[in-house]
Amino acid sequence: MSNYKIYGILPALLTPFENDGKTVNESTARKLIDFQLSQGADGFYILGGTGEGLVMSKAEREKMCEIAVDEVRGRKPVICHIAAVNTDEMIELAKHAERVGADAVAATPPLFFAYDENDIYNYYKTIACSVNIPVIIYYHPSAQKDMSADLIAEIFKIDNVTGVKWSSNDFYQLMKLKDKTNGEMNIINGPDELLLAGLAAGADAGIGSTYNCMLPEFLEIYRLFNDGKPDKALKLQLKVNRVIDVVIKHKVVPSVKYMTNLMGFDSGRATYPMRQIEGKLAAELEKDLKTVGWPFNE
Repeated sequence: MSNYKIYGILPALLTPFENDGKTVNESTARKLIDFQLSQGADGFYILGGTGEGLVMSKAEREKMCEIAVDEVRGRKPVICHIAAVNTDEMIELAKHAERVGADAVAATPPLFFAYDENDIYNYYKTIACSVNIPVIIYYHPSAQKDMSADLIAEIFKIDNVTGVKWSSNDFYQLMKLKDKTNGEMNIINGPDELLLAGLAAGADAGIGSTYNCMLPEFLEIYRLFNDGKPDKALKLQLKVNRVIDVVIKHKVVPSVKYMTNLMGFDSGRATYPMRQIEGKLAAELEKDLKTVGWPFNE
């Protein structure tokens, strides 16, 4: 299974909520998936950071996974993030994702405690042994700073482990990982603002938060890079980066949710205690977005 690879541009799909900020809004989730498929999405990464999976109940995480798999209907891959503080719950989520038809599962390293490399290796081995679908490492320095290229390459030797979502700006380590795995590991770029840099360093695909509201632009960056037109790709990367600067300023998840609301999707608000964008904050965000030219179709 080590030759399983994801290519292209995959939105890190946000999770729309009802007014209680906890219950998945199924209707909006389906509409957003269909819209992004119509725009050319190459797949979906659900229930990760953007999808707020770690702060959702197990029941709602399972519900969102079922909705996504059902709505995509096998047209594109669905990667379900299943990490949880409680390992037993994480394994249950992994098995559920496999059972309902997810194409792969992904997980951050174990959270909070200072785990060593042996702990982290065994953690991923436990996940991989619990399912028969691909397992993707979600490397984010804020979750576990000690995930070196050497360690990830060693974890890649575990059956079922096929790739890594590389949400770091350390492209030296990415290139080192590419080299140590002879180009066989599926490396997926995480930082939206560095998609072009990640592709140049050897990433096969991209997963990103702002793909929810700028998907055509990221698809075009990917196409231009692969067509040997890096100068044009860079010009477009700089264009989306001006919007990303605004999103970072106003906090990523709340901003992306607000932006999709402006696009006509009832995405709700981010889970408490994340920033709630309303009133003055909403006016400031809209002003800043207008200054950098978003939405681009106006």
